[in-house]
Amino acid sequence: MQTDIILEGSISVKAALESGRREIYELFLDDRKPDRNRNYIRALAEKQGVAVTVCSAQELSDRTEGTSHGGIAARVGDRQYADLSTVLQQPLPFLALLDGIEDPYNFGGALRSLYAAGVTGVLVPERNWCSAAGVVTKASAGASEKMEIVCVSDWDEALNAVKKRGIRILCAERKDAVSLYECDLTGPILLVFGGEMRGISSKILSHGDQNVFLPYGSDFRNALSANSAAAVFAFEAYRQRNE
Repeated sequence: MQTDIILEGSISVKAALESGRREIYELFLDDRKPDRNRNYIRALAEKQGVAVTVCSAQELSDRTEGTSHGGIAARVGDRQYADLSTVLQQPLPFLALLDGIEDPYNFGGALRSLYAAGVTGVLVPERNWCSAAGVVTKASAGASEKMEIVCVSDWDEALNAVKKRGIRILCAERKDAVSLYECDLTGPILLVFGGEMRGISSKILSHGDQNVFLPYGSDFRNALSANSAAAVFAFEAYRQRNE
C-alpha cells in the first residue's frame, strides 16, 4: 500500500531527491518567481520523472502542516533503510546508535550532528517514524535522508555482529566510565547514546566495551540532550581521527 508523506521546505525536498532513499511521487511549487535553488529542485525532480505541480501559495499551505515550507513541498513514500551487513563492510566504521529517543526534533537534531561529524551509519530501534518524517527531515536539515540508517529488531544479534567486525562499542554513560578526552576514538567504533529520560537500555549496555562520560565545566547534574551529546562525542571522534 502506498504511503503518502509530505516533506516541507527546499532543504528536506532537495535531500530526498538527491539521496534516492525514498520514492518521490509529486513536487509542489508555489507560483512565486523561481530562483536558482527552485530551478535546481525542479530540474532534479523532472529528471527523475517526478510530477511537478505549480500552485498558489494558499493551495500549498493547504497541503502542508507548517508555515516554513518556503513555497516547496513534496509527496513522498516510505524511506528505504540500510542493511547492517552493508554498513559493517565500511573500511573504518564510524557508527552511532540512538536508543530511546522519543522526540522527533531531538532525533533529527542528533542525526544532523552525527552526519556533519562524518558518522557513516546509525543504528536505531525499529519504529514507525513515518508520521514524524517531515519533522525529522527538517530538524536534521536533510541529514536523515542522506545518512545510512539501520533499523534493528534484535539488538543481541546486531551488536554481536558489530563486535565480530572488531568495532568497539562505546556507551555515553557515567557509571564506570572514562573521560571522553582520554578515550581513543581513532579505530572502528560504535558510539551509543540514550534518551534523556530512560538512558541506554540494559540490553545494549551489556554489549558495551567501555562507558564514556563527558566532563562538565560546572556542577550541572543533568544529562545533555541526545542531540548535544551526539555532537560533542562525534566531533571529538572526528578531531582524533583527523589529527
